[in-house]
Amino acid sequence: MSDEILNGVLLDDDCMLTLAELSRACAMHAEWVMELVDEGILEPRGTGIARWQFSAPELHRARTVLHLQRDLGVNLSGAALALELLDEIQDLRQQLHRFKSRC
Repeated sequence: MSDEILNGVLLDDDCMLTLAELSRACAMHAEWVMELVDEGILEPRGTGIARWQFSAPELHRARTVLHLQRDLGVNLSGAALALELLDEIQDLRQQLHRFKSRC
């Protein structure tokens, strides 16, 4: 067991991050985040790169892509597909939960 101490910040869904903050949170260059936007994986709010804002769920998506790339060697197109499938699984789980709660 490791005695490593981890520090972090809890973000709620209303928290917004700039491009620099999102890049720093993923320990990646801003160009990588811009590639995620170009691929349609992330959808920033705001007009122009200097005004981009990313939500906490967008951070989660970016970190998921990072893990897919580093751990599995998945390219951005594959990561986008994996995220779509993960979103669909989550939606189906929510529907199943609602169905079970009615019975």
